[in-house]
Amino acid sequence: MTTAAVSSKKASDTTGVGALLREWRVRRRVSQLDLALRAESSARHISFIETGRARPSQEMVLRLAEHLDVPVRERNALLIAAGYAPGFPETPLDDPSMDALRSGLERLLTGYEPFPALVVDATYHVVAANRGIQAMLAGVDAKLLEPPLNAMRVTLHPDGMAPRIRNFREWREHLLTQMQRQLAVLRSAPLRAVYEEVSAYPLPEGGRETAAGGEHAPYALPMLLEHDGRVLSFISTIATFNTPTDVTVSELALETFLPADPETAGHLRTWLP
Repeated sequence: MTTAAVSSKKASDTTGVGALLREWRVRRRVSQLDLALRAESSARHISFIETGRARPSQEMVLRLAEHLDVPVRERNALLIAAGYAPGFPETPLDDPSMDALRSGLERLLTGYEPFPALVVDATYHVVAANRGIQAMLAGVDAKLLEPPLNAMRVTLHPDGMAPRIRNFREWREHLLTQMQRQLAVLRSAPLRAVYEEVSAYPLPEGGRETAAGGEHAPYALPMLLEHDGRVLSFISTIATFNTPTDVTVSELALETFLPADPETAGHLRTWLP
């Protein structure tokens, strides 16, 4: 075998589907034997796939990806690396085929008013929001509100919501930890770029820090936000789509902010009837 052939074989071993599957298996902390049992295969066959000695079928690639909980976008990358066509479309949200989905999301957002709710993509860009979100955006620098609006940037930037979040240090740690957990199980350069940007923001000057305990909800960390001369308390919840077969849909998340006390609920009902 020539030197060029050997180099080509080594490159294939490190960039082909086998290396990618091994990377996902290691990320998920699953042994070859455990993966083989889940996928109704053998540890020997999994080893051959990972080292490039065996080429998996399209069905096997998808089966292993399913058992490794590989994101839909990355399943396409695995298929391409194995020599197959992508199996999952990436349809723009404004495509006519997405009309039913958009209408459903709009009904959910509107139905949640007057409480804040928004839909974000995989890098926290806001793709839809209800009127309640205006309570959070009051006082945010206009430059941060220019498209594409990014929820993490608006929340953590010193010219964004940060100066009005009474428990900012706690809330900042919560958001950054959330992103770190995502990055630990995802291969997303765009998300990492957002994380590196927002984690480098300086803390707002002269901010007041209020502990999120005591009289506040004991079951989850609230975000304490100054608005209209009072402090509102919110609990955040996030919902995603089950069994998505489209990349765009798989990366959407609906975030709603539940009032954590009667005063917050009452104020928002009055402020946005």
